[in-house]
Amino acid sequence: MDVKPDPGPTVGPDGLGAFLRSRRHRRSPEAVGLPRGLRRTPGLRREELALLAGVSADYYTRLEQGRAQSPSSQVLEALARALGLDAGERTHLFTLINPDFASRRTHHVPSPVRPSVQRLLDGWPTPAWLVNHSLDVLAWNSAATALFTDWAQLPSHERNMLRFVLLDPAARQLFGSWQESAGEFIGKLRTAAARWPQDPAIDRLVADLSSRSPEFRTWWPRYEVAEPGHGRIHYHHPVVGDLTVDYETLRLSGEGEQQLVAVSAEPGSVSADRLRRLADLARTQLRPVVDARQQECPVRQ
Repeated sequence: MDVKPDPGPTVGPDGLGAFLRSRRHRRSPEAVGLPRGLRRTPGLRREELALLAGVSADYYTRLEQGRAQSPSSQVLEALARALGLDAGERTHLFTLINPDFASRRTHHVPSPVRPSVQRLLDGWPTPAWLVNHSLDVLAWNSAATALFTDWAQLPSHERNMLRFVLLDPAARQLFGSWQESAGEFIGKLRTAAARWPQDPAIDRLVADLSSRSPEFRTWWPRYEVAEPGHGRIHYHHPVVGDLTVDYETLRLSGEGEQQLVAVSAEPGSVSADRLRRLADLARTQLRPVVDARQQECPVRQ
């Protein structure tokens, strides 16, 4: 009898099993040339996936149940192919079973925001902000305040992009495709949970969102993963109107895992003009946030 996906935030053997189950349930029989027939659960059966990956059904079952030793890279490659994993999911699979990679990230030590990074943000003409691996908003410029919210007015532990997206009613109106954006942020946290398997900050965030967000409770067990990257996003801003912008994520050098995210629009477009209006709004109507940033460090301990 198939086991339902484990909703917990664990990694290691349990996390590997949860991830494999979630992807096995998602893989349709038709995608691998098998008849659907009558099935009690969605996706592939354990025996079918084991056959496709070239391993025994007993060994695969023990992998899902966390009773097998760490599989070899050849087995992982075979499972990735059988499950149809994309590049980000494949990386996540290898991260879950690589103890050397995980052990370097067992104890996360927050790194302060370098003054040079803050100066870079302040000089950026469009919204730009700095996050860590768990999506805490560490620093921002005034245009990012105008786009999202006044981060300086929030307690430090609430300055988190995923918290904003899921818990702030304004975010549901701001993001043009709110469900897609929320799902992507949840996927990024899933990826971080594998890379930092014993980070209490991630555990606290998962527990808090599980109690406060019904969407998070529903989507977290799906075990979708996402890497910080780039793309196009649509906003419905209450002042300047609709925006279609591109975002880029730049990983900073240093001890901590800090990522600078910035948006831009195609020159001459309506969105570029509205981004300029947003920057003007930030400069002329929003109070300075530098003093507030200096009052307390936005990094959660």
